[in-house]
This record gives sequence, structure tokens and C-alpha cells, in this order.
Amino acid sequence: MTTPAEYTGSGPQVVPSFTSVDDVVAKLRETGYLADDATATSTFLADRLGKPLLVEGPAGVGKTELAKSIAAATDAELVRLQCYEGIDEARALYEWNHAKQILHIQATGNRAWEEAKTDIFSDEFLLPRPLLKAISREGSTVLLIDEVDKADVDMEGLLLEVLSDFAITIPEMGTVAAQRRPIVLLTSNATRELSEALKRRCLYLYIDFPDAEREKEILASRVPNLSSSLSAELVRIVGVLRTLDIRKKPSVAETIDWANTLLALGAGEQADTKRGGLDDGLIARTLGVVLKHRPDLKTALKELKLG
Repeated sequence: MTTPAEYTGSGPQVVPSFTSVDDVVAKLRETGYLADDATATSTFLADRLGKPLLVEGPAGVGKTELAKSIAAATDAELVRLQCYEGIDEARALYEWNHAKQILHIQATGNRAWEEAKTDIFSDEFLLPRPLLKAISREGSTVLLIDEVDKADVDMEGLLLEVLSDFAITIPEMGTVAAQRRPIVLLTSNATRELSEALKRRCLYLYIDFPDAEREKEILASRVPNLSSSLSAELVRIVGVLRTLDIRKKPSVAETIDWANTLLALGAGEQADTKRGGLDDGLIARTLGVVLKHRPDLKTALKELKLG
């Protein structure tokens, strides 16, 4: 970890990882992520301007995968803060290893507090959590703050403070300031409205379910053994499912899972090339790959006339 020092407030250096929007598209494609124009432009601006990128959209459309792909494309370290209800500063910033501190004090005998605290409040006893890890890294870093809408409102205040200066003050040691600004992505499934203050700090990108052509492209990239006819039929059915009044619409990740499932079961090897070898019975037996709630399954079977 970077040794704490007096903080000047000048802010960390922005070192761009992409040369252009086209460069973003090309490098993300090499990782298997097919970025549309809006995604590529937002990624380029977040990198070039050093601003956090807030990515919203339904679950499973590739928000988290975007951060992973950016890290892979730029040869950066991915640091992930998974948000959840009740997450606090200790889990986001840092904690002290109290048990180790106590053992150290006992092992070194009776000493004055002023002398002992110099030892126990040091890197050896510090447990850095994701925000401190990302800020203290000297190399290229992608900081993913995942599902920020699941965290309490108080956590937004902490994020505002950290993302403003990219510096964290540890009272016992000093201020740790980023030398190089990480690429920051915050993802949200929009389960609650985020504060305007946090949104003002960020660029904004909404990722929706892809259209049919884009989803077939994704399948071709992720499941290369899938025939074009089976891919087209899968995408068509998933498109129908997303129009239904169901609790959880199939994600792109689940489309990929379904494709792999069908290949494992031998779909596509049959003579019916019109539907890619996909019959009603096979659809009905494997719908649980893409639909995870019983009422959703009942609705789909009825609407698809499979049972």
C-alpha cells in the first residue's frame, strides 16, 4: 500500500487507457464484449475525463461484465466492491486487525502507549478493503462498485467523499491519496433511486436488452459452436419471453447458458434445420435455465403453447 503522506488536494493523475471510441470497441471485442456506440463512447469518456461511469439497466445485460472486460482490455487490476444492504465503512474502506494488534502488544511486553501505537497502527495490521485497495494501487486499476442501489443511503455519502478526491484519511496514519486515478464503474439495477449528488459526479449509461441481431452476435462470440439456425430460434424465443408479464425477464447471460445447455443435450444435430433442431419438448424441459420462478414458467409454457 502507498505510504500515507500529507495530502495536497491536487487530485490523482488521469492516464488514458484508450486512444479513441473505435479503440474501445476493438479492445473490448478482443475480450468477447461487443460494445455498442453508446457503451463505447461512455467508456472512452470515463477513461479520458477521469469521471466515474454509472451504468444502469436490467439484471444480466452485461453491466458487471463491462467492468471486467475493461480491466482485461487495458491489462488493469479489477477491484470490486460488492454492495449490499447494511454494508458499512469498515467493509468498504479498511479495518484494523485487532486480534493481531493485541498479540503484538502482549508479545512486546510493557511499553508506553506512545511507543506501542507506532507499531500497531501500521500497514502490517491494516486490512484494506476495496476502496482503499483501488486508491492505493500504483498501477492501472478498474474499480467496480457493483449494485450500488442495494447499499444504504449513508454509503452514498462515503462514495461521494472518496470519488471526489480519490483520497482516504486513516486517522492513525494519515491520508492515502491515489497517484493514478482508477477507471470507476458503478452499476445499478435501479431498485431504488440514487441521490442526485452521486449522479452529478458520474457519467451515465443505460444498457438495455440487446436487439435480436446484437444478441445473435453475442451468441456467436460466446458460443461459437452454435448453428446460426439454432441461434436465431433461441433469440426469437427469448425475445418473446421478455415481452411477457413475468417476474424476471431472461438476461443475456441466461441466453448464453441456454445455448450451452441445448448444445450439451444435442440440439442442432437433428434434421430440422428450420428451427435449429429445437423441438417443443426440448424447450419445455430446459426453460428452467432462463426462467427461475414457477409462475414465470407457467406463464411461458402457456404463451408458447408448450403445455
